[in-house]
Amino acid sequence: MKEYWTSLASLLGVLAFCQTLLQVVFPPELRFATFKLLNRISNWFSSYCYFDITEIDGVNTNELYNAVQLYLSSSLSITGSRLSLTRALNSSAITFGLSNNDCIVDSYNGVTVIWEHIVTQRQSQTFSWRPLPEEKRGFTLRIKKRDKKLILDSYLDYIMEKANEMRRKNQDRLLYTNSRGGSLDSRGHPWESVPFKHPSTFETLAMDPVKKDEILKDLVDFANGQGFYQKTGRAWKRGYLLYGPPGTGKSSMIAAMANYLGYDIYDLELTEVHTNSELRKLLMKTSSKSIIVIEDIDCSLNLTNRKNSSNTYYDVGEMRGGCVSGEDGAGGNNTITLSGLLNFTDGLWSCCGSERIFVFTTNHIEKLDPALLRSGRMDMHIYMSYCSFPALKILLKNYLGIDEDDLDGAVLKELEDVVDKAEMTPADVSEVLIKNRRDKEKAARELLDALKVRAERRAKNADEVEEEEQEKRALESPKQGCEFPEEESCKEGKGNDEKDDSTIEK
Repeated sequence: MKEYWTSLASLLGVLAFCQTLLQVVFPPELRFATFKLLNRISNWFSSYCYFDITEIDGVNTNELYNAVQLYLSSSLSITGSRLSLTRALNSSAITFGLSNNDCIVDSYNGVTVIWEHIVTQRQSQTFSWRPLPEEKRGFTLRIKKRDKKLILDSYLDYIMEKANEMRRKNQDRLLYTNSRGGSLDSRGHPWESVPFKHPSTFETLAMDPVKKDEILKDLVDFANGQGFYQKTGRAWKRGYLLYGPPGTGKSSMIAAMANYLGYDIYDLELTEVHTNSELRKLLMKTSSKSIIVIEDIDCSLNLTNRKNSSNTYYDVGEMRGGCVSGEDGAGGNNTITLSGLLNFTDGLWSCCGSERIFVFTTNHIEKLDPALLRSGRMDMHIYMSYCSFPALKILLKNYLGIDEDDLDGAVLKELEDVVDKAEMTPADVSEVLIKNRRDKEKAARELLDALKVRAERRAKNADEVEEEEQEKRALESPKQGCEFPEEESCKEGKGNDEKDDSTIEK
């Protein structure tokens, strides 16, 4: 045993002597240069090239690293057996990605690439006002040299686009409103936001299916039309005007559009905007892929008296309780111009961003200035009508969970005959169904009775209006052909008296 330990000590001594001799003959600088040369020679003969994407670029976060991490979290591309789960801020979805020092294989246009997630401990750092994380993270991309041009030209851009799309889908929608009196929040932004949780979708929207499909196709063409708008030289934006009686689903339509496209909503309160310049600043602070909404525009801003007055300044000091009186804006603190609003929707400032949708709503389209309604500002006019029979079937399915086959044929026929005559809004129909949703048959009967009562009331009102019109026409008929009948009769009477006097004198 003693001989074993003696021989082991002798071996360790020889190794130490060789190491010392190696350090003397090959100093660290020479060893580093040799290693670098050998690495370069191996790269010359290797068919692969490598790209490192670090998490921190200097002191700033590398956006490409975040995009790659989100892109690789797709379940279709994950091949590793050990995954990490994350949930981002303002996100309702849980995503998973690569664990430390794991690899996956991805393909793009027939080209195979290999991603490796590298995590190492960072060396001890000196004092810094912004200390770096303890771990050094990054991705290494390995590709073949012949595919280098394709990867650098389009693959990384493709990753950025897909990551942005996934981020929008995973992130909750936000509803913005402009701050009261034009004030700024703690970050210096003029918009305040809350999470947007409206559940409206096009499947639950009570509307004629044909009109609904037309709107959906228009939205899809807009969202996928970046190349088209660039080719035609148009700003990538679109305007929708929603008009119709109250309670016909204009707000639900806006929510369905936002949920379908994954856009945020900016609800612009015009009564809080002071000047045209403030209106432009609000537009500049909106993000792309958003819907800018002005509800009840006929009551937020007077756009009806341009033909009757040369003054284009209008007072928006009135609140939404009623429409602006139509007087000049002199003396009001909040004054903007019709030209400012038109430039907001279709001027040079409207293109300071991309993929924006403008939505105006009104209950009285006839009150709006024609300049606001033309194509290029409001490209698509959508009439939100009273509840039709196709919309009624959607409401029955939403609130009662029944199809037309589940209803009695006679009841269904009566509903079809009376719904158009009743002119009942989807909001009123929904309220009847909500109150009786526990008993489906009772809900259908109550709805039928309500529609019949509304139809009879409308028919009675129509008859009364017709009688008043007939009475008015009867009163006006004797006056036709004589503008002043009393004066004419007086003239005739006077002429007869003169004629009698002349007879007496003779």
